[in-house]
Amino acid sequence: MNRISNNQLMVERLESLKAGIIGGLSLGFAFVITNLINNLVLAKYFEILASLQIGVSWYWLVSGAIAGFSGLLFGVTYRYIIRLDNNPQLKTGGVLAFGLVRGLTQIEVGWNSAETILPFLVLAFESVLWFAMAAIALDIAIKFGWIQPFSST
Repeated sequence: MNRISNNQLMVERLESLKAGIIGGLSLGFAFVITNLINNLVLAKYFEILASLQIGVSWYWLVSGAIAGFSGLLFGVTYRYIIRLDNNPQLKTGGVLAFGLVRGLTQIEVGWNSAETILPFLVLAFESVLWFAMAAIALDIAIKFGWIQPFSST
């Protein structure tokens, strides 16, 4: 009996790792896409958002690594949040919780900055968008059976 529960634990851990990898990759992809949009569109055509323009540097690489790690944590957590039920409030709440924690940090940095807060509001919106994209990727993975939702049994 103990051996079966150990096998179930191992399967759950592997499924969580798969969900984390999908979440990390999708959040990393969203990070790259939003940075391209910031650099190629927003920072060039909207002068007030010029501070969003960054090149590939250590800051950019560390930000990308943090986004990927946040995605990994989100993927594992999201899998446990949704379980086997189809509760849209739980899904939306999980996305907003992760997105707002990161986004509100951006806004707080903006309040303490001498610049206008608008670029930081854009970054806060991007944070919620990143986690929404990761949730969509995880929902697709669950729908196609690439990962299994958490089962409490």
